[in-house]
Amino acid sequence: MNEVLFVILRRLRRPLIALIVAYAVSVWGLVLIPGVNGDGNVARMSFFHALYFISYTATTIGFGELPNTFTDPQRVWTIVCIYLCVVAWAYALGSIFHLSQDQTLRDAVARRRFALRVAALQEPFVLIVGYGQSGIMLARMLDRMGQRMVLVELRGERAASIEIEEYQYLPLFLAADGRLPDVLVDAGVTHRKCMAMVALAGNDDANQSVAICGTVLNPSLRIITRVHTPIALANLESFRNIEPINPFQSFANNIRLDMGSPERLRVIEWLSGLPGGVRPEPLNLPKGHWVVFGSGSFPEYFVAALEGAGVTCTRVELDSRQQGESAALQYTGGMTREMVAAEIGKAVGIVVCTDSDALNLATVTRARSINPAVYVVIRQAHVANASLIDASMANLRFVKAEVVSHKARQLLTSPLLIRFLKYLDEDSGEMARQTAALLEERVGDKVPFMWVFDCYASYAGLREALAPDVDPPLTIGDLLINPEKPPERLRAVPLLLLRKRQEIPLPPENTRLLSGDRILFAGQRGEKELQRRFLLEPSPLAYVRTGVEPPRSWLFRRLLLRDGD
Repeated sequence: MNEVLFVILRRLRRPLIALIVAYAVSVWGLVLIPGVNGDGNVARMSFFHALYFISYTATTIGFGELPNTFTDPQRVWTIVCIYLCVVAWAYALGSIFHLSQDQTLRDAVARRRFALRVAALQEPFVLIVGYGQSGIMLARMLDRMGQRMVLVELRGERAASIEIEEYQYLPLFLAADGRLPDVLVDAGVTHRKCMAMVALAGNDDANQSVAICGTVLNPSLRIITRVHTPIALANLESFRNIEPINPFQSFANNIRLDMGSPERLRVIEWLSGLPGGVRPEPLNLPKGHWVVFGSGSFPEYFVAALEGAGVTCTRVELDSRQQGESAALQYTGGMTREMVAAEIGKAVGIVVCTDSDALNLATVTRARSINPAVYVVIRQAHVANASLIDASMANLRFVKAEVVSHKARQLLTSPLLIRFLKYLDEDSGEMARQTAALLEERVGDKVPFMWVFDCYASYAGLREALAPDVDPPLTIGDLLINPEKPPERLRAVPLLLLRKRQEIPLPPENTRLLSGDRILFAGQRGEKELQRRFLLEPSPLAYVRTGVEPPRSWLFRRLLLRDGD
C-alpha cells in the first residue's frame, strides 16, 4: 500500500500544490476584502466562511453569497477565484485521468492486489518462478492434480497469457523479476501454506539467484531449481533444501542405464511415469560406435554416459551460430567434412543436440544421406517446433521442458519416490528385478499410483496398534489387507520405509512398525483410500488383525468388558 500511495503522491504533487495555492489565495483575498453587513457596517469574512464559499464556488455548485450580500470588490475577486480554481481543478482532474493510465501505478496496484490475494490463501500452494516452456508444462500437470499455484514471470506478455489458459484452478500470477526478495515475499515464499518453490527462469544465473534468495527468506522451504552446468550444480550443493534438476544429466543417465542396465531403467520409468498410464517400453539403443554433434554442456553429459556404458563415441563440435545453407556443414574442433562423414558411416547412432532446431534437422538429413540405417537421437530446443522435429523421423527425441517438468512433478508429489529411485540407480540390478516382479504380481502393467502412509500414534486408528506392549505388533503386512474384504490383499507394494534417519528399501511385510514411521506404497487406483481407513478408527485394523470386528459404541464395549470379567 505504501508503494501505491507513494506513486499517487509523486504523480499528483504539482496538481495538489496548484489546488492548495489556488484555494489559499482565494480564501486569503476574501478575508482581506471588506464587506458590508445588513446594518451597513463594515464586516469581514472569517476564514471558515471564506473556505466554505470557495469550496462550493470552485466546484461550480454555487449556493449564493454569504454570510452577507457581497460588495462589488468582493464580486470582482470572486470572478478571479472562479477562473483560478476552475483552471486548477481542470489541471488536477487531467492529471488524475492521466495517472489512471500510468503503467507504474497499474503495476503497483496489481502487485498490491496480488500480494493480498496470496496472503489470503488458505490451502497449500506451489510457487513457480518462470513461466517458460518448462513452467507451462509443470503448471498444467499440477493443475490436473488439483494443486494450487502462484506464478511469477518477468515477461509481461507471457504472464498475461495465463488468464486465457484453460486451468481448472486459475493460478495467481505476477509479472515481476523473481530475483528480487520483495517480489518473492509478495509471492508467498514465507507464507505458511507454501509447500515448495520451483525456479524455472531462463538461465542458470537467474535460477541460482532465485533459489538462494528463497533459501535465505525461508530456510525450511523446499526449493527445486533447474541447472545446466556442473558449476551451477556445485554452487547449490551446500544448500540442503535446494534440489537441483539437470535435464541434460537426467537424460544422459537414462541413456547410460538403457545400454548398461535396461532392467533398472525399465523399473525407474515404470515408477516415475504418469499414474494410470501404460508402462513404458525400454529404448533398446544399439551398442556400437556413436557420433555426438553439438556444443556446450549437453554433449559432455552424453559422451560421459556413452563412455560409462562402455560404448565408443566421437564428439563433433557443431557451431550453432553458423547461418545459411552451409550451416550444417560447418564444424569446429579441427574436423573436416570428410572426417565427419567417415565417422557417420561407421556409426550405429548419432546424437544431434545443438540449440537450433533447424540446424539439428539439417544435420540429421545429411547424416541419413550418408548412413540411412543410423539410429537418431535429436534435441528439440523449442516446443513450438515439434512439427519440424517430427519431419526428422528421429528414433528418440529430447525435449528439455518435458524432462524438467516431469522431474519437478516427481519431487513435488513423491519426494520419497526420489529416494527409492536413488537406491535403484545405485543397485547392481537385483533390487530392480525384485521390484519389477512385485509390481507385475500385485499392480499389473500400468504405472502405479504413489502415496505415503504415516504411522503416528496420534491417529485414532493406530493408537492401540502402535502401543509398545501390544501383541502381536503392527506390521507392514497388516496394512496390505483389504479392510472391507479380509483376508483379501490390497493391490499395493511397499517400496520404502523411512524411520527417522534410516531408510529401508523394499521392506519385508513382517517388519514391525513404530510410531513416526513413513511407508511409500505403489498401487492401483483406489487402494490409497482403502488403506487410509486404518487411520480413522481402530475397528478396521483390529478386524484385519483378529478377524473379529470390535464393538464401536460405549454400551457394547462395556458389555464386552463385563463378559471378559
